[in-house]
Amino acid sequence: MTYKVTAADIGAIALNETNTVQSVLQNIAIILSTRQGTVPLYREFGLPMRFLDKPIPVARTLLVAEVKEAIEEFEPRAEFIGITFSEDASTPGKLIPTVEVEINE
Repeated sequence: MTYKVTAADIGAIALNETNTVQSVLQNIAIILSTRQGTVPLYREFGLPMRFLDKPIPVARTLLVAEVKEAIEEFEPRAEFIGITFSEDASTPGKLIPTVEVEINE
């Protein structure tokens, strides 16, 4: 079964989540909303943000690669399936990724 998640899905963080699916989706939302280098003692966690200030087509390509690599490294219970983007009309140039994953329970 596949699931979709965005950074906006983070909500309230449950530190001891017992539901595997909810735990994985929460972790992916955290990955999507974390800039690499901002977590003390775990500086490599998150997205490198190489896509910032790039033209939209280039940013999309870089973001797909960054998200795929981060999920593979930091959430091995999930398998990256794909990513789609929406744009915020009120903020031109802002990409909002929706990641589709399959969860290995």
